[in-house]
Amino acid sequence: MVAIGLALVAVSAAAAERGVMVREAVVYISPGTAAEKLANITRGREVAIMERANGWARVLATVERTEEGDRDISGWMQDRGIVTAATPKGDLIMYGEAVDSEAQATQRGGRKGAAGDALRLYERTAEYFPTSTLAGEALYRGADIRWQLEKDDQRGRRSSKTKDPRDRIPIEERYMKEVRKKFSGTKWADLASFNLLDNKLCGDWQGEPRCPEREAELYEDYVKDHPKSPKAAEALYNAAWRYASLIEIYKGEGKAANSKPVAQRAIATAQRVMTANPTQDWAARAQRLIYMVENNIPVYGNAVD
Repeated sequence: MVAIGLALVAVSAAAAERGVMVREAVVYISPGTAAEKLANITRGREVAIMERANGWARVLATVERTEEGDRDISGWMQDRGIVTAATPKGDLIMYGEAVDSEAQATQRGGRKGAAGDALRLYERTAEYFPTSTLAGEALYRGADIRWQLEKDDQRGRRSSKTKDPRDRIPIEERYMKEVRKKFSGTKWADLASFNLLDNKLCGDWQGEPRCPEREAELYEDYVKDHPKSPKAAEALYNAAWRYASLIEIYKGEGKAANSKPVAQRAIATAQRVMTANPTQDWAARAQRLIYMVENNIPVYGNAVD
C-alpha cells in the first residue's frame, strides 16, 4: 500500500504545476501556521504544486541537503513566493532574486547558503524561461558559481601544486560546456571557454619553461578562437606575462640567448591588449608590463638588484 501511495504521488507530481521559490518558506503538515512544521524550503528550490486553497498551496518539494542527501517532502506552505513559467515577468523576478542572493554571498556576514541559492536561481531562470534575454547570462552565472566554488575547493588540495594539470582532479566541465552548446556564438560561450582553460594550467611551474610556454600559447589560441570575447584583453595579458616570466626562467637555465626574443614577444603581446577593447585596469597592467620588460625588471621569481 505504501508503494502504491508513493507511486500515486509521483504521478500527480508529474502532472502538477511546477515553480521555483524566490523566498524561504516553512512547509507545514496541514494548512495553517499553527500546524506542525515539516521543514524550511530555501530560495531556488523547485516545488510541484498539487493544489491551492485559501492562500495555501500543497506542494511536493526538495528541502535542504543533509548528510544523507536531499529529502523530498509533501506538505502545505503559504501560496506566495513561488514563481512559475506563467508568472508575469517571472524571468526578471527569478533572475533578480539570484543577483540579490549572489550579492549576499559576497558580503561579510551575508546570508548563509546564499551562493547555493544564487546558483539554483540562475539555473532555474534559464530552464523556466529559455527564450528570455536573460537566459544565456543566467545559465553562465550559475555555471560560474559552481566553477569558482569548486576551484576554491581544488586550491585546498595538495594536488593543486602539481606541475602537470593531468595530475589533479579537474573542475567539473559539463555546466560550462552546456553554456557553450546552448548559447554558441555569444559572449556567454566565450566566457565559458575562458573558464575551461583553468583545467589546462599548471599548478606550479617549478621554475621550468614548459608550463609558461604552453600556457602562453593556450591564451593566444583562445583569443584567436574568441576575438570578440570580453576576456580577450585579459587572455592577451596572461600570455604576455608568461612570456615576460620566461626571460628569467631561461636565464636560470643558462639559456640567456632565448631571453631577448621572448622579451620582444612579451612586449608585442602586451601591446595587443590595447587593441582588444580592454578595461582601464587591463590596459594599465599591460603598459606596466611593457615598462618592466623594457627596463629589465623581472616579473617572475625572487630576483632583486
